[in-house]
Amino acid sequence: MTPMNPNTQKSSFGKLADGTPVELFTLTNTHGLVAKITNYGTIITELHVPDRNGKLGDVVLGFDNLDQYLKGHPCFGCTVGRVANRIANGRFTLDGKTYVLAINNGPNHLHGGIKGFDKALWKAEHQAGAAIKFTHTSPNGEEGYPGNLAVAVTMTLTDANEFRIDYTATTDRPTPVNLTNHSYFNLATEGDVLGHELMIAADYYTPADGTLIPTGEIKPVKGTPLDFTKPQPIGARFSQLHMNPVGYDHNFVLNSGGKSLALAARAYEPKSGRVMEVHTTEPGVQLYTANSMNGSLTGKRGVVYQNHAGFCLETEHFPDSVNQPKFPSVILRPDQTYRQTTSHKFSTAA
Repeated sequence: MTPMNPNTQKSSFGKLADGTPVELFTLTNTHGLVAKITNYGTIITELHVPDRNGKLGDVVLGFDNLDQYLKGHPCFGCTVGRVANRIANGRFTLDGKTYVLAINNGPNHLHGGIKGFDKALWKAEHQAGAAIKFTHTSPNGEEGYPGNLAVAVTMTLTDANEFRIDYTATTDRPTPVNLTNHSYFNLATEGDVLGHELMIAADYYTPADGTLIPTGEIKPVKGTPLDFTKPQPIGARFSQLHMNPVGYDHNFVLNSGGKSLALAARAYEPKSGRVMEVHTTEPGVQLYTANSMNGSLTGKRGVVYQNHAGFCLETEHFPDSVNQPKFPSVILRPDQTYRQTTSHKFSTAA
């Protein structure tokens, strides 16, 4: 590895099909926590945090090498955009003009389209401490979106045992923007996540139709299997969910309203004692429990990923916001700067 400073190192992660080299950055804090990120899709490939006995374990799903990522995967660890989550029928109207996007999820557009930010090779620039700034420009018309969009994503591993992601974006014409990271977490490092105890700071959620497009309603979670206002095992109420395949793929309306950096969720894994707290400036979080994994993917250390091998907490604006006037807006205009911060803080409990 080539040293950049004591907290950041850079190494090769392989090459794209055209021979372009891809890099891997390793961040280490003073407590020994380790994060590894590649500039291909800004994918978080590894995140090692201690259990209650101080033993480090990798708590994110992914692959050992670039080739496996290039073959296709369910958005392991990447930045997704230009618009995360779903847009109904791949269409929206902005300032009187209708835009048609790529369709890549049933009848809908998902996570930026066929070649979203997760498949881009980002430029990387070292920052002070254990931090890397990734930049990418999405050209006008890419995947059907208007405007040239300049995006920066800075990932930092702090000495407070936080993995922090700061996003900014600017555009030269009005366009929708909704960025998030799509890491799959497993605080036990293996097995399923059904026994993880989860709290989500949300009294409401957005009901959706059979293709997971919101109806436009905002309803209380109380009395439903979506009530995580008090910690609940993730799998405890699967039998009450009307999902096929079974599991969560739901957007929660955070109590903070996205007005400041606030607690969105807390996950606790009883066997290891690991705790992860998620704070965000976003108004929503999508809980996804890897419902479609079926053993067809073999990840790091030769682990075969079965159903519910991880869970995602995608901090973002609500799905299909661009077509839902009552939802918080995702439209960015040339005189504005998009900003989003999400942090994952790790600790242990008895």
